[in-house]
Amino acid sequence: MADLVQALLPGRVGLLVRLTAAPGRRAALLDAMHRYSDGLTDEPGTEMFIVHVDPDDDNVVWLYEVFRDEEAQEQHRAAEGFARLMTEVPDLLAAPPGILRLAPLRMSLQEGVLHEDLAL
Repeated sequence: MADLVQALLPGRVGLLVRLTAAPGRRAALLDAMHRYSDGLTDEPGTEMFIVHVDPDDDNVVWLYEVFRDEEAQEQHRAAEGFARLMTEVPDLLAAPPGILRLAPLRMSLQEGVLHEDLAL
């Protein structure tokens, strides 16, 4: 049985971002998100970056991001990888991103996820 890892997240900054791909461009948008995700080791203050596909809309991609604090979020915005992403993504979108700021409070994660599902 997997252990449940829990943490309180005071001071973290969260974002929920809605990206609407231009028709036929979702695959290219996802490729851009995957390439960006591969470089996140250069952003140690970006603690979580999850890419979701919308099960009800083939053009929508959701991002959930958690930063250690406001300074880490600013470092994210100034990072080279983010700058590259910002030059590529606008041409793939049908509308400007929708951004909802969040203040993460608590995280619960089945530890097995880290060992089983990520061993791809």
